[in-house]
Amino acid sequence: MSGKLYNVGKIVNTHGTRGELKIVLQTDFPEERFEPGSRLLLIDPAQSTELPVVVEAGRPQKNVYLVRFSGLNDINLVEKYKGWSIKIREEDMGELEEGEYYHHQIVGCTVRTEEGEELGTVSEILTPGANDVWVVARPAGKPLLLPVIDDVVLSVDVQEKLITVRLMEGLLD
Repeated sequence: MSGKLYNVGKIVNTHGTRGELKIVLQTDFPEERFEPGSRLLLIDPAQSTELPVVVEAGRPQKNVYLVRFSGLNDINLVEKYKGWSIKIREEDMGELEEGEYYHHQIVGCTVRTEEGEELGTVSEILTPGANDVWVVARPAGKPLLLPVIDDVVLSVDVQEKLITVRLMEGLLD
């Protein structure tokens, strides 16, 4: 495999007889990732086989995404891909608007208060509902759960890997 690859989803099953696959999402941009013409890679669980594919059709269904790839329009052709990962090359990722970030840009960032106190490093991103929550691993003590809202997150510098925050009352308890 060449270049950086990022997870988009995992194939969990087939759907129907025309080659549609059920995908559990691992992306915040399913409409973009699975729009017709998108270039993706299927990666086997052993990470030894890489199959470039082009999305022919994609649509949400309940808690999964149904996707069909060009040239793979029969259940007999796609059944063997159950359990495979779907990834995207870094160069195939689109540019984001101001104030939007990919998860891999946030994880690993140092978090500081507006007063300059270092709180820790973002170790994980949770998506429970209305807003994301960044899990900040602290040098001592339990992790800090930081809601990603304008009142808390003041600035994000992905180049410097630095996030400046204003702590609301009760966040460190």
